[in-house]
Amino acid sequence: MPKRSKTEKFKSVKTSHDQRKGGKKTKSGNSLNPDRKIKEGSEGFYRTKAKINILNMYNKKPDYEKMKERPVGPARIESNRKLFGNVRTLDARQIEKMRADLALQKENPYNVLIKKKLLPLSLITDNPKENKVNLLEVESFESTFGPKSRRKKPKLASYTFNGMIDGIEKAQSTYKHENDKDLHKNDMIERDPYKDKMLHAGQSRRIWEELYKVIDSSDVLCVVLDARDPMGTRCFHVEEHLKKNCPNKHIVMILNKCDLIPTWVANRWVKHLSKEFPTIAYKASLTNPFGKGSFLQLLRQFDNFHKDKKNISIGFVGYPNVGKSSVINSLKSMKVCKAAPVPGETKVWQYITLTKRIFLIDCPGVVYGSENDTPVDTVLKGVVRAERLEDPATYIYGILDKVKKTDLQKIYGIGNWEDDEEFLTLIAKKSGKLLKGGEPDIQTVAKMVLFDWQKGEIPYFTLPPKAANGEEEDVKGEENDMATLAKTNEAIVVQNSEKVAEKVAEKASELGKRSCPYEEDQEEIEDAAAKEDETQ
Repeated sequence: MPKRSKTEKFKSVKTSHDQRKGGKKTKSGNSLNPDRKIKEGSEGFYRTKAKINILNMYNKKPDYEKMKERPVGPARIESNRKLFGNVRTLDARQIEKMRADLALQKENPYNVLIKKKLLPLSLITDNPKENKVNLLEVESFESTFGPKSRRKKPKLASYTFNGMIDGIEKAQSTYKHENDKDLHKNDMIERDPYKDKMLHAGQSRRIWEELYKVIDSSDVLCVVLDARDPMGTRCFHVEEHLKKNCPNKHIVMILNKCDLIPTWVANRWVKHLSKEFPTIAYKASLTNPFGKGSFLQLLRQFDNFHKDKKNISIGFVGYPNVGKSSVINSLKSMKVCKAAPVPGETKVWQYITLTKRIFLIDCPGVVYGSENDTPVDTVLKGVVRAERLEDPATYIYGILDKVKKTDLQKIYGIGNWEDDEEFLTLIAKKSGKLLKGGEPDIQTVAKMVLFDWQKGEIPYFTLPPKAANGEEEDVKGEENDMATLAKTNEAIVVQNSEKVAEKVAEKASELGKRSCPYEEDQEEIEDAAAKEDETQ
């Protein structure tokens, strides 16, 4: 006999039980029976019929076959007005009340409408009326059309047919085929030769704004020059601006990096530039600066001249990579400004306290574009970072033209060359800068040479005007030591102190003239008071 499962046993037991009771299912009082009888007065204590059906549904297994069945006959939807109309219905009185409440809420600034989507604003608010202009009120029909019209006459090129023909004939007589833009739309336009984008460094609007901030805030402007090329790094634009708009501000020239050129050249440059402005030969260094004492004496003289102010500000301006931040660091004998041997390190202006009365202002480097400057001149001034140039090898021939060949051979340890490409090839083979296949990496070597140029490792300097006119032999006979240059700095300080003393005397005399009328008025008042005493 085969074994039966538990469900079959349960079904057989249940059928036998129902048969004993006469074949009828009895209604038990089980808590899971939805049709059980509940005593009157205790309906809220027991489970509802819906709750029992939900609990029984959890215990039943789903009938997957019934779930897969699809309806055969037509389906019907229960008729309900909620499915075919607005869920909410409003009376006219309710809408008026909501309009009044909404108007109060809008006028009161301390109340806020929340959940505007739930409000029937389309029923509450009225549609805005379009303001249509009544033309007849503005201007009547009679004044616009007819014999009594007052309309202004329109502006036309010609009011008659003959006038229009005359205008056409005049245009034809003056017509030039070359100036007709419509005929030359597709012509080839000659453009300027390609220029590297980095050649415009230091000319942005932000940097010019920083420059004018420094100029406006400074009492004394120190123009820092590169001793190797003083005239090439001179700020003629700033000098002209100060002469026209700020004649009360003082200008001082600082010939920085004087240790990179011969002493007799620096001495001549200082004497030449001192004819226009006080010029100091300077070497910016934290440990061993040159010209620091003379420059501090100049600053003290300007401080004495501006005794009427609580403090004075000294602004440092100039081309990028001339050493403005290094000069400030050498004056403070500590690193207070971020300095590097590459241009564009200073981004914004910054204040530095030198003494209680003297403040220093560092300014970003500004490039003053000139029509005479070529791209090679711009790069060799040191205003562009060599690693950011797209084709640095194109600027090497400028270095070869300005530097002696023997000096370059000693620095890089190479032989003779004919052009700039061969020069870079020799350096690449000497330093091991090679690409695949043993080809020289010319671009990398060109960046190295330009970086050495900016750091001052390649000797170069421009001759002063007197030396350029054939007096170089006499100049070389002078003492070639730093003591002579220091004496020149001291002489310039003494000369400037005399000028400052004269200005102070003029200032005092002006103040004295202003006080004289006050003293005369005071004497007249005393005489009038004495006469009144006598009469009394």
